[in-house]
Amino acid sequence: MKQSIFYHIYPMGFCGAPKENDFSSPVNERLNKIYDWILHFKELGINALYLGPLFSSTSHGYDTADFYHVDRRLGNNETLKNIINALHREGIKVILDGVFHHTGRDFWAFKDVINNGEKSQYCSWFSGLSFGRRSPYNDPFTYDTWNGHYNLVKLNLQNVDVKNHIYYAVKFWVDEFHIDGLRLDAADCMDINFLREFSDFCHGLKENFFMAGEVIHGDYKRWIDEGHLDSVTNYECYKGLYSSHNDKNYFEIAYSLNREFCEEYGLYKNLPLYNFADNHDVDRVASTLKNPSHLYNLYTILFTMPGIPSIYYGSEWGMDGKKTNGSDDELRPCIDLNSAKSRKYAWLSGCISRLAHIRRNSGALCYGNYEQLYVNHEQLAFSRKSVDETVIVAVNSSDKIASFDLNIKYGNKLCDLLNKEETFDINCGKARFDVNPYGARILIVK
Repeated sequence: MKQSIFYHIYPMGFCGAPKENDFSSPVNERLNKIYDWILHFKELGINALYLGPLFSSTSHGYDTADFYHVDRRLGNNETLKNIINALHREGIKVILDGVFHHTGRDFWAFKDVINNGEKSQYCSWFSGLSFGRRSPYNDPFTYDTWNGHYNLVKLNLQNVDVKNHIYYAVKFWVDEFHIDGLRLDAADCMDINFLREFSDFCHGLKENFFMAGEVIHGDYKRWIDEGHLDSVTNYECYKGLYSSHNDKNYFEIAYSLNREFCEEYGLYKNLPLYNFADNHDVDRVASTLKNPSHLYNLYTILFTMPGIPSIYYGSEWGMDGKKTNGSDDELRPCIDLNSAKSRKYAWLSGCISRLAHIRRNSGALCYGNYEQLYVNHEQLAFSRKSVDETVIVAVNSSDKIASFDLNIKYGNKLCDLLNKEETFDINCGKARFDVNPYGARILIVK
């Protein structure tokens, strides 16, 4: 998993699906759009695809109606099976969004509760279901939700039948679609004992099955150690990546990298956290950065820091997008591949491709430890060292050339993998080099 470079697609938006599912329209295989993007994935250096929710739902995908059928707005089960087979032939693994904390109100078991009330055999499937009070939907009962949204009904993950339903669904996804892993939505809201049991079950379905959890706050190690997950979303560094550039304060991201990955005391130094610059829930990084010239260095750090880098679809061309009036629509657009390549920041895609190539061919960047070498307000340098390789990363976010004087304990020469293999001598354990404005170097020690 540490050799993975993820591409993240939110299918409903990416495919231009209707906002609402009428559950009666003919199947529309919009998901086949992915075929046209496979060459782009390979050119970008992607070897893993994270597909957001795509099973039958009421609207945005996170309000599931049926775990066993692909949403008719995207296609059918055969559509998904064929796409995953095509991706696998190209060496691209696929993980799906596992939305098991809650369902939508159109989930078949919840509809049975709506129709049959206290006589429904599925009342115990839902957390906090209580008759005698009315929900905002005027049901003669109330129930627990995700974050107060009554269109998202919390499942009772202590119920054996609920757990079995979820387990059988995932086994079905593995057997029928040959998925390679799951990203668990709202993992930080789920019972840790359920996560542990569920993770162990999933890991037993397929060798190297990848289990990543969405965790916004808290000690990431808890979900990995106690919940037996392989990875969690690294929201701490997500914030530091953009704000350290906006505030001209590399001390912020340096602090997070040290706290998480420092060889001496890093809390998560051996854990493959899932790193990202943006996703389907947060503003696009091109809209968040005050200076678009910082995109290059932000992605340089993303691809060279410990963990697993991920690109959110469209952001490789500097696509913008912000939450507007509480809506996520701008974050989740339908994108035409050809027109996207002509966007204002289309140059960024080539840079990311180069970074991905360097990363995938570097044992130090995939597996090495982390050590900070230098930090200032607009300059940062760190090393990644594995058994056989040492790489030094230096970034300069200022509008002026910056000189770096670094203590290098080993080697005779530095060779720049980013800049036409320029070389710099190491003399008496010291190396000096310049970095261009808004520039970076990835130097391998020879």
